[in-house]
Amino acid sequence: MMRQEAAMTVYRWMSLIAVVLVGSVVLCNSQSLALQVGEKAPDFALSATTAEQIKLADYLGKQPVVLFFYIGAFTNT
Repeated sequence: MMRQEAAMTVYRWMSLIAVVLVGSVVLCNSQSLALQVGEKAPDFALSATTAEQIKLADYLGKQPVVLFFYIGAFTNT
């Protein structure tokens, strides 16, 4: 039983290291997708909780647009 627990601990650490490595590669590559200060955001559409589509173009030039992203919101994490 003790040997099986040790194997699970090693497996969990290896999994964590793999996730960190993959995450760092993804983050390094996604920097080119980030907007710089002063750049215009590309047009996009998002689904609202009411199932309607909300588009940036609907608000552009009419009022300020602020986007907040909550990591893990509405998930089981």
